[in-house]
Amino acid sequence: MSLSMAFRSGVCGLALGALLASTALADPFTDLARGFAGELAASGENRAPIVPGSTAIVSGEGFAPGQQVVLRQNGIALNDGAAVTADAEGKFSTTVAIPEGTEPGLYPVVAEVSGPAYASTFELKVSPDLPESGSFDVTQRKLPRGLYQVAVTPEALYVTAAVGRPPVKDSTLLKLDPQTLDTLAEITPAAAPARADGSEGGVFAVYGVGVDQQNGRVWVTNTRQDTVAVYSAEDLSLVKQFDVDAVPHPRDAVAMGGRVYVSATFEPVVHVFDGATMEELAPITLTSGKRREDFASATLHVDEASNQLFVVSLGTDEVAVVDLDSGEQTAVYPLPGSKSTIGVGFDPDTGRIFTAAQGSDNVTILDAESGEVVADVAVGANPLNVVYDTQSDLAWVSVRGSGTLVALTAEGEIVGNLPVGPLANHAALDGAGGVYVVNKSRGAEDPSGDQISHVVPKG
Repeated sequence: MSLSMAFRSGVCGLALGALLASTALADPFTDLARGFAGELAASGENRAPIVPGSTAIVSGEGFAPGQQVVLRQNGIALNDGAAVTADAEGKFSTTVAIPEGTEPGLYPVVAEVSGPAYASTFELKVSPDLPESGSFDVTQRKLPRGLYQVAVTPEALYVTAAVGRPPVKDSTLLKLDPQTLDTLAEITPAAAPARADGSEGGVFAVYGVGVDQQNGRVWVTNTRQDTVAVYSAEDLSLVKQFDVDAVPHPRDAVAMGGRVYVSATFEPVVHVFDGATMEELAPITLTSGKRREDFASATLHVDEASNQLFVVSLGTDEVAVVDLDSGEQTAVYPLPGSKSTIGVGFDPDTGRIFTAAQGSDNVTILDAESGEVVADVAVGANPLNVVYDTQSDLAWVSVRGSGTLVALTAEGEIVGNLPVGPLANHAALDGAGGVYVVNKSRGAEDPSGDQISHVVPKG
Protein backbone atom coordinates (compact mmCIF):
# COMPACT_ATOMS: atom_id res chain seq x y z
CA MET A 1 0.00 0.00 0.00
CA SER A 2 1.36 3.46 -0.94
CA LEU A 3 1.70 6.42 1.41
CA SER A 4 -1.04 8.18 -0.54
CA MET A 5 -3.38 5.23 -0.07
CA ALA A 6 -2.51 5.11 3.63
CA PHE A 7 -3.77 8.64 4.20
CA ARG A 8 -6.75 8.32 1.88
CA SER A 9 -8.08 5.21 3.64
CA GLY A 10 -8.23 6.78 7.11
CA VAL A 11 -7.83 3.38 8.80
CA CYS A 12 -5.08 2.81 11.36
CA GLY A 13 -3.14 -0.44 11.03
CA LEU A 14 -2.69 -1.68 14.57
CA ALA A 15 -1.81 -5.28 13.78
CA LEU A 16 1.02 -6.68 15.87
CA GLY A 17 3.16 -7.22 12.79
CA ALA A 18 2.84 -3.54 11.83
CA LEU A 19 3.77 -2.41 15.31
CA LEU A 20 6.92 -4.53 15.40
CA ALA A 21 8.06 -4.33 11.79
CA SER A 22 10.62 -1.52 12.06
CA THR A 23 14.29 -2.42 12.24
CA ALA A 24 14.67 0.31 14.84
CA LEU A 25 12.69 -1.76 17.37
CA ALA A 26 14.03 -4.49 19.67
CA ASP A 27 12.91 -8.09 19.62
CA PRO A 28 9.37 -8.76 20.91
CA PHE A 29 8.82 -8.67 24.68
CA THR A 30 12.23 -7.14 25.49
CA ASP A 31 13.50 -3.66 26.37
CA LEU A 32 10.26 -2.75 28.18
CA ALA A 33 9.67 0.94 28.96
CA ARG A 34 8.93 1.47 32.66
CA GLY A 35 6.42 4.27 32.23
CA PHE A 36 6.07 6.59 29.26
CA ALA A 37 5.61 10.38 29.37
CA GLY A 38 5.96 11.15 25.67
CA GLU A 39 3.49 13.50 24.02
CA LEU A 40 2.98 13.88 20.27
CA ALA A 41 1.25 16.51 18.15
CA ALA A 42 0.96 17.57 14.52
CA SER A 43 0.51 21.00 12.94
CA GLY A 44 1.01 22.74 9.62
CA GLU A 45 3.97 24.91 8.76
CA ASN A 46 3.97 28.30 10.49
CA ARG A 47 0.98 27.17 12.57
CA ALA A 48 -1.19 26.85 9.45
CA PRO A 49 -3.73 24.03 9.14
CA ILE A 50 -2.66 20.73 7.64
CA VAL A 51 -4.41 20.44 4.27
CA PRO A 52 -4.09 18.06 1.30
CA GLY A 53 -0.81 18.63 -0.50
CA SER A 54 0.84 20.38 2.46
CA THR A 55 3.55 19.40 4.93
CA ALA A 56 2.72 18.31 8.47
CA ILE A 57 5.17 18.94 11.28
CA VAL A 58 5.07 16.15 13.84
CA SER A 59 6.68 16.99 17.17
CA GLY A 60 7.23 15.11 20.39
CA GLU A 61 8.37 15.89 23.91
CA GLY A 62 8.73 14.00 27.17
CA PHE A 63 10.72 11.19 25.55
CA ALA A 64 13.91 9.71 26.94
CA PRO A 65 16.98 11.24 25.30
CA GLY A 66 18.06 9.02 22.44
CA GLN A 67 14.72 7.21 22.06
CA GLN A 68 13.88 6.54 18.42
CA VAL A 69 10.44 6.96 16.89
CA VAL A 70 9.02 5.53 13.67
CA LEU A 71 5.63 6.83 12.50
CA ARG A 72 3.02 4.65 10.78
CA GLN A 73 -0.35 5.41 9.23
CA ASN A 74 -2.62 2.57 8.13
CA GLY A 75 0.28 0.16 8.58
CA ILE A 76 2.58 2.11 6.26
CA ALA A 77 5.84 3.51 7.68
CA LEU A 78 5.98 7.25 6.95
CA ASN A 79 9.14 8.87 5.60
CA ASP A 80 10.27 5.48 4.26
CA GLY A 81 10.50 4.13 7.78
CA ALA A 82 13.26 6.52 8.81
CA ALA A 83 13.42 6.84 12.59
CA VAL A 84 13.72 10.22 14.31
CA THR A 85 15.74 10.49 17.53
CA ALA A 86 14.80 12.44 20.64
CA ASP A 87 17.40 15.04 21.60
CA ALA A 88 19.01 15.62 24.99
CA GLU A 89 15.81 17.36 26.19
CA GLY A 90 13.62 14.45 25.06
CA LYS A 91 12.19 16.38 22.09
CA PHE A 92 12.02 15.73 18.36
CA SER A 93 10.47 17.22 15.24
CA THR A 94 10.02 15.78 11.78
CA THR A 95 7.96 16.50 8.68
CA VAL A 96 5.44 14.37 6.83
CA ALA A 97 4.23 15.13 3.30
CA ILE A 98 0.43 14.93 3.02
CA PRO A 99 -0.48 13.70 -0.50
CA GLU A 100 -2.67 15.73 -2.81
CA GLY A 101 -6.15 14.31 -2.83
CA THR A 102 -6.08 13.20 0.80
CA GLU A 103 -9.60 13.15 2.17
CA PRO A 104 -9.99 15.62 5.07
CA GLY A 105 -10.45 13.97 8.43
CA LEU A 106 -8.77 12.67 11.57
CA TYR A 107 -6.06 10.13 10.83
CA PRO A 108 -4.72 7.99 13.68
CA VAL A 109 -0.91 7.71 13.51
CA VAL A 110 1.08 5.08 15.40
CA ALA A 111 4.40 6.06 16.98
CA GLU A 112 6.65 3.02 17.43
CA VAL A 113 9.26 3.85 20.06
CA SER A 114 12.50 2.03 20.85
CA GLY A 115 15.23 2.40 23.44
CA PRO A 116 13.23 1.59 25.59
CA ALA A 117 10.25 0.25 23.63
CA TYR A 118 6.71 1.61 23.61
CA ALA A 119 3.90 2.37 21.17
CA SER A 120 1.45 5.25 21.18
CA THR A 121 -1.13 6.78 18.84
CA PHE A 122 -2.12 10.37 18.10
CA GLU A 123 -4.48 12.04 15.64
CA LEU A 124 -3.25 13.96 12.62
CA LYS A 125 -6.05 16.17 11.31
CA VAL A 126 -6.16 16.98 7.60
CA SER A 127 -8.49 19.97 7.16
CA PRO A 128 -10.61 20.98 4.16
CA ASP A 129 -9.03 23.61 1.90
CA LEU A 130 -11.98 25.39 0.30
CA PRO A 131 -11.58 27.75 -2.66
CA GLU A 132 -12.59 31.36 -2.26
CA SER A 133 -16.14 31.91 -3.48
CA GLY A 134 -19.10 34.27 -3.36
CA SER A 135 -19.42 37.99 -3.95
CA PHE A 136 -19.32 40.38 -0.98
CA ASP A 137 -18.76 43.99 -0.06
CA VAL A 138 -16.23 44.15 2.77
CA THR A 139 -15.25 47.05 5.02
CA GLN A 140 -12.43 46.50 7.50
CA ARG A 141 -10.87 48.42 10.36
CA LYS A 142 -7.77 47.65 12.43
CA LEU A 143 -8.44 47.52 16.18
CA PRO A 144 -6.38 46.80 19.34
CA ARG A 145 -4.72 43.39 19.64
CA GLY A 146 -6.46 40.26 20.88
CA LEU A 147 -10.00 40.58 19.49
CA TYR A 148 -12.45 38.04 20.90
CA GLN A 149 -16.12 38.82 20.38
CA VAL A 150 -18.45 41.44 18.92
CA ALA A 151 -22.03 42.35 19.93
CA VAL A 152 -24.36 44.50 17.84
CA THR A 153 -27.12 47.03 18.49
CA PRO A 154 -28.62 49.47 15.96
CA GLU A 155 -26.62 52.28 17.57
CA ALA A 156 -23.25 50.66 18.27
CA LEU A 157 -20.93 47.67 18.17
CA TYR A 158 -19.20 46.40 21.29
CA VAL A 159 -15.91 44.53 20.91
CA THR A 160 -13.72 42.78 23.48
CA ALA A 161 -9.97 42.27 23.29
CA ALA A 162 -7.40 40.61 25.54
CA VAL A 163 -3.78 39.62 24.94
CA GLY A 164 -1.68 36.89 26.51
CA ARG A 165 -1.98 34.46 29.35
CA PRO A 166 -2.46 35.25 33.05
CA PRO A 167 -1.79 37.67 34.45
CA VAL A 168 -3.37 39.48 31.48
CA LYS A 169 -2.46 43.17 31.53
CA ASP A 170 -3.58 44.22 28.04
CA SER A 171 -7.35 44.21 27.54
CA THR A 172 -9.85 46.62 25.97
CA LEU A 173 -13.61 47.05 25.71
CA LEU A 174 -14.55 49.13 22.65
CA LYS A 175 -17.70 50.85 21.40
CA LEU A 176 -17.76 51.40 17.61
CA ASP A 177 -19.95 53.20 15.11
CA PRO A 178 -21.69 50.41 13.13
CA GLN A 179 -21.49 52.35 9.85
CA THR A 180 -17.97 53.82 9.89
CA LEU A 181 -16.37 51.42 12.40
CA ASP A 182 -14.89 54.47 14.13
CA THR A 183 -14.18 54.08 17.85
CA LEU A 184 -16.73 55.97 19.95
CA ALA A 185 -15.39 54.93 23.35
CA GLU A 186 -12.91 52.48 24.85
CA ILE A 187 -11.79 51.50 28.32
CA THR A 188 -9.21 49.34 30.01
CA PRO A 189 -10.74 47.08 32.68
CA ALA A 190 -9.91 47.66 36.35
CA ALA A 191 -7.06 45.89 38.10
CA ALA A 192 -7.85 42.39 39.34
CA PRO A 193 -6.88 41.11 42.78
CA ALA A 194 -3.73 39.06 43.28
CA ARG A 195 -3.89 35.45 42.20
CA ALA A 196 -4.18 32.54 44.62
CA ASP A 197 -0.39 32.12 44.72
CA GLY A 198 0.08 35.79 45.62
CA SER A 199 1.30 36.84 42.17
CA GLU A 200 0.01 39.87 40.31
CA GLY A 201 -3.57 39.58 39.07
CA GLY A 202 -3.39 41.75 35.96
CA VAL A 203 -6.73 43.28 34.94
CA PHE A 204 -10.29 41.97 34.71
CA ALA A 205 -9.70 41.13 31.03
CA VAL A 206 -12.83 40.98 28.85
CA TYR A 207 -13.67 38.10 26.50
CA GLY A 208 -17.35 37.31 25.85
CA VAL A 209 -19.73 40.25 25.30
CA GLY A 210 -23.51 40.69 25.13
CA VAL A 211 -25.78 43.73 25.22
CA ASP A 212 -28.85 44.09 27.41
CA GLN A 213 -30.59 46.81 25.38
CA GLN A 214 -33.58 46.84 27.71
CA ASN A 215 -31.41 48.14 30.55
CA GLY A 216 -28.74 49.92 28.52
CA ARG A 217 -25.89 47.69 29.73
CA VAL A 218 -23.05 45.64 28.29
CA TRP A 219 -22.20 42.34 29.97
CA VAL A 220 -18.74 40.85 29.59
CA THR A 221 -17.11 37.65 30.77
CA ASN A 222 -13.87 37.89 32.78
CA THR A 223 -12.78 34.37 31.95
CA ARG A 224 -9.41 34.52 33.72
CA GLN A 225 -11.02 35.51 37.04
CA ASP A 226 -14.07 33.24 36.70
CA THR A 227 -16.52 36.09 36.83
CA VAL A 228 -18.51 38.70 34.88
CA ALA A 229 -18.82 42.49 34.76
CA VAL A 230 -21.41 45.02 33.62
CA TYR A 231 -20.70 48.31 31.83
CA SER A 232 -22.84 51.21 30.66
CA ALA A 233 -23.75 50.88 26.99
CA GLU A 234 -23.59 54.68 26.71
CA ASP A 235 -20.07 55.50 27.90
CA LEU A 236 -18.59 52.14 28.99
CA SER A 237 -18.37 53.21 32.62
CA LEU A 238 -18.27 50.27 35.02
CA VAL A 239 -21.69 49.51 36.54
CA LYS A 240 -20.84 46.35 38.48
CA GLN A 241 -17.83 44.08 38.81
CA PHE A 242 -18.86 40.71 40.20
CA ASP A 243 -16.59 38.95 42.67
CA VAL A 244 -13.91 36.55 41.55
CA ASP A 245 -15.24 32.96 41.18
CA ALA A 246 -18.84 34.07 40.55
CA VAL A 247 -19.03 32.01 37.32
CA PRO A 248 -16.52 29.23 36.53
CA HIS A 249 -14.64 29.94 33.28
CA PRO A 250 -17.42 31.99 31.66
CA ARG A 251 -17.51 32.16 27.85
CA ASP A 252 -20.68 33.76 26.43
CA ALA A 253 -23.11 36.32 27.80
CA VAL A 254 -26.42 36.81 25.98
CA ALA A 255 -29.44 38.89 26.99
CA MET A 256 -33.13 38.47 26.21
CA GLY A 257 -36.44 39.17 27.93
CA GLY A 258 -34.95 40.91 30.95
CA ARG A 259 -32.54 38.05 31.68
CA VAL A 260 -28.85 37.58 31.00
CA TYR A 261 -27.54 34.07 30.36
CA VAL A 262 -23.88 33.20 30.91
CA SER A 263 -22.23 29.91 29.94
CA ALA A 264 -19.76 28.33 32.35
CA THR A 265 -17.38 26.40 30.08
CA PHE A 266 -17.32 22.65 30.78
CA GLU A 267 -19.99 23.04 33.50
CA PRO A 268 -23.48 21.47 33.17
CA VAL A 269 -25.23 24.74 34.01
CA VAL A 270 -26.09 28.12 32.52
CA HIS A 271 -25.94 31.00 34.99
CA VAL A 272 -28.92 33.38 34.89
CA PHE A 273 -29.04 37.02 36.02
CA ASP A 274 -31.83 39.56 36.36
CA GLY A 275 -30.98 42.30 33.85
CA ALA A 276 -32.47 45.12 35.91
CA THR A 277 -31.16 44.25 39.39
CA MET A 278 -28.07 42.32 38.20
CA GLU A 279 -28.82 39.72 40.87
CA GLU A 280 -28.13 36.09 40.11
CA LEU A 281 -31.18 33.88 39.76
CA ALA A 282 -31.60 30.11 39.80
CA PRO A 283 -29.33 28.50 37.19
CA ILE A 284 -30.46 26.30 34.32
CA THR A 285 -29.22 22.74 34.77
CA LEU A 286 -28.28 20.77 31.67
CA THR A 287 -28.03 17.00 31.37
CA SER A 288 -26.19 14.86 28.86
CA GLY A 289 -27.91 12.10 26.92
CA LYS A 290 -24.77 10.01 27.18
CA ARG A 291 -24.44 7.53 30.01
CA ARG A 292 -22.15 8.63 32.83
CA GLU A 293 -21.26 11.84 31.02
CA ASP A 294 -21.73 15.46 32.10
CA PHE A 295 -22.89 18.18 29.76
CA ALA A 296 -20.02 20.66 29.21
CA SER A 297 -21.44 24.05 28.21
CA ALA A 298 -19.80 26.23 25.56
CA THR A 299 -21.65 28.64 23.25
CA LEU A 300 -25.19 29.94 23.89
CA HIS A 301 -27.84 31.14 21.49
CA VAL A 302 -31.23 32.60 22.44
CA ASP A 303 -34.16 32.71 20.03
CA GLU A 304 -36.76 35.37 20.76
CA ALA A 305 -39.45 33.95 18.49
CA SER A 306 -39.62 30.58 20.24
CA ASN A 307 -38.26 31.77 23.60
CA GLN A 308 -35.70 28.99 23.55
CA LEU A 309 -32.06 28.70 24.56
CA PHE A 310 -29.64 26.49 22.64
CA VAL A 311 -26.39 25.31 24.23
CA VAL A 312 -23.65 23.07 22.84
CA SER A 313 -21.52 20.72 24.90
CA LEU A 314 -17.81 20.93 24.19
CA GLY A 315 -17.07 17.73 26.05
CA THR A 316 -19.87 15.39 24.93
CA ASP A 317 -20.64 16.81 21.46
CA GLU A 318 -24.34 17.40 22.01
CA VAL A 319 -26.76 20.30 21.74
CA ALA A 320 -29.38 21.03 24.40
CA VAL A 321 -32.65 22.89 23.95
CA VAL A 322 -34.14 24.86 26.86
CA ASP A 323 -37.65 26.32 27.16
CA LEU A 324 -37.09 29.71 28.77
CA ASP A 325 -40.70 29.98 29.96
CA SER A 326 -40.12 27.09 32.33
CA GLY A 327 -36.32 27.18 32.50
CA GLU A 328 -36.29 23.43 31.77
CA GLN A 329 -34.28 21.47 29.26
CA THR A 330 -36.65 19.96 26.70
CA ALA A 331 -34.23 18.03 24.50
CA VAL A 332 -30.60 17.02 24.07
CA TYR A 333 -29.34 15.70 20.75
CA PRO A 334 -26.12 13.88 19.87
CA LEU A 335 -23.97 15.31 17.09
CA PRO A 336 -22.56 12.33 15.18
CA GLY A 337 -19.29 13.10 13.39
CA SER A 338 -18.78 16.24 15.44
CA LYS A 339 -15.73 16.66 17.70
CA SER A 340 -15.06 19.51 20.14
CA THR A 341 -18.36 21.17 19.29
CA ILE A 342 -18.22 24.81 20.32
CA GLY A 343 -20.54 27.03 18.21
CA VAL A 344 -24.34 27.07 17.84
CA GLY A 345 -26.95 29.00 15.87
CA PHE A 346 -30.65 28.56 15.04
CA ASP A 347 -32.99 29.32 12.14
CA PRO A 348 -36.53 29.87 13.50
CA ASP A 349 -38.06 29.71 10.00
CA THR A 350 -36.91 26.16 9.24
CA GLY A 351 -36.51 25.08 12.87
CA ARG A 352 -32.94 23.99 12.23
CA ILE A 353 -29.97 24.07 14.61
CA PHE A 354 -26.46 24.73 13.32
CA THR A 355 -23.40 23.60 15.29
CA ALA A 356 -19.71 24.25 14.60
CA ALA A 357 -17.03 21.75 15.63
CA GLN A 358 -13.42 22.85 15.77
CA GLY A 359 -12.07 19.32 16.21
CA SER A 360 -13.77 17.85 13.11
CA ASP A 361 -13.90 20.95 10.88
CA ASN A 362 -17.62 20.71 10.18
CA VAL A 363 -21.00 22.30 10.65
CA THR A 364 -23.84 19.95 11.55
CA ILE A 365 -27.39 20.99 10.67
CA LEU A 366 -30.21 19.22 12.49
CA ASP A 367 -33.93 19.46 12.99
CA ALA A 368 -34.77 21.03 16.35
CA GLU A 369 -37.92 18.93 16.82
CA SER A 370 -36.50 15.49 16.07
CA GLY A 371 -32.74 15.88 16.31
CA GLU A 372 -32.40 14.32 12.84
CA VAL A 373 -29.26 15.41 11.01
CA VAL A 374 -30.12 17.34 7.84
CA ALA A 375 -26.57 18.00 6.61
CA ASP A 376 -22.93 17.64 7.63
CA VAL A 377 -20.75 20.25 5.93
CA ALA A 378 -16.95 20.54 5.85
CA VAL A 379 -16.20 24.27 6.16
CA GLY A 380 -12.43 24.57 6.78
CA ALA A 381 -10.02 24.30 9.68
CA ASN A 382 -11.36 24.83 13.19
CA PRO A 383 -14.77 26.51 12.79
CA LEU A 384 -15.46 28.36 16.01
CA ASN A 385 -18.81 30.14 15.82
CA VAL A 386 -21.95 30.08 13.70
CA VAL A 387 -24.88 32.49 13.53
CA TYR A 388 -27.98 32.29 11.30
CA ASP A 389 -29.46 35.33 9.57
CA THR A 390 -33.13 35.24 8.57
CA GLN A 391 -32.62 38.39 6.47
CA SER A 392 -30.23 36.71 4.04
CA ASP A 393 -31.25 33.11 4.85
CA LEU A 394 -27.60 32.28 5.46
CA ALA A 395 -25.60 30.75 8.26
CA TRP A 396 -22.29 32.57 8.78
CA VAL A 397 -19.40 30.52 10.14
CA SER A 398 -16.17 32.04 11.49
CA VAL A 399 -13.49 29.48 10.61
CA ARG A 400 -10.58 30.21 12.90
CA GLY A 401 -7.85 27.98 11.48
CA SER A 402 -8.54 28.87 7.85
CA GLY A 403 -9.05 32.57 8.58
CA THR A 404 -12.28 32.61 6.61
CA LEU A 405 -15.97 33.43 6.85
CA VAL A 406 -18.17 30.75 5.27
CA ALA A 407 -21.79 31.33 4.21
CA LEU A 408 -24.18 28.33 4.17
CA THR A 409 -27.80 27.90 3.20
CA ALA A 410 -30.23 26.17 5.56
CA GLU A 411 -29.77 23.02 3.45
CA GLY A 412 -26.00 23.10 3.91
CA GLU A 413 -24.89 24.45 0.53
CA ILE A 414 -21.76 26.62 0.71
CA VAL A 415 -22.45 29.84 -1.20
CA GLY A 416 -19.48 31.85 0.01
CA ASN A 417 -15.99 31.41 1.44
CA LEU A 418 -14.27 34.70 2.16
CA PRO A 419 -10.78 35.26 3.65
CA VAL A 420 -11.09 37.78 6.49
CA GLY A 421 -7.66 37.50 8.13
CA PRO A 422 -6.02 34.97 10.43
CA LEU A 423 -7.82 33.39 13.36
CA ALA A 424 -11.39 34.44 12.58
CA ASN A 425 -12.88 34.39 16.05
CA HIS A 426 -16.49 35.53 16.26
CA ALA A 427 -19.36 36.84 14.13
CA ALA A 428 -22.55 38.80 14.84
CA LEU A 429 -25.40 39.85 12.54
CA ASP A 430 -25.82 43.47 11.46
CA GLY A 431 -29.63 43.16 11.30
CA ALA A 432 -29.77 43.97 7.58
CA GLY A 433 -28.46 40.84 5.88
CA GLY A 434 -24.77 41.31 6.63
CA VAL A 435 -22.41 40.29 9.39
CA TYR A 436 -19.56 41.65 11.49
CA VAL A 437 -16.61 39.34 12.17
CA VAL A 438 -13.52 39.88 14.30
CA ASN A 439 -10.21 38.09 13.87
CA LYS A 440 -7.06 37.88 15.94
CA SER A 441 -3.44 38.12 14.77
CA ARG A 442 -0.46 35.79 14.51
CA GLY A 443 1.77 38.43 16.08
CA ALA A 444 2.12 42.14 16.76
CA GLU A 445 3.28 42.84 13.19
CA ASP A 446 0.55 40.87 11.40
CA PRO A 447 -0.94 43.36 8.89
CA SER A 448 -4.22 41.45 8.47
CA GLY A 449 -4.67 40.58 12.15
CA ASP A 450 -6.92 42.17 14.76
CA GLN A 451 -9.51 43.52 12.35
CA ILE A 452 -13.23 43.94 12.40
CA SER A 453 -14.83 43.21 9.02
CA HIS A 454 -18.31 44.20 7.91
CA VAL A 455 -19.38 41.70 5.25
CA VAL A 456 -22.49 42.19 3.09
CA PRO A 457 -23.51 39.87 0.23
CA LYS A 458 -23.67 41.62 -3.13
CA GLY A 459 -26.98 41.60 -4.90
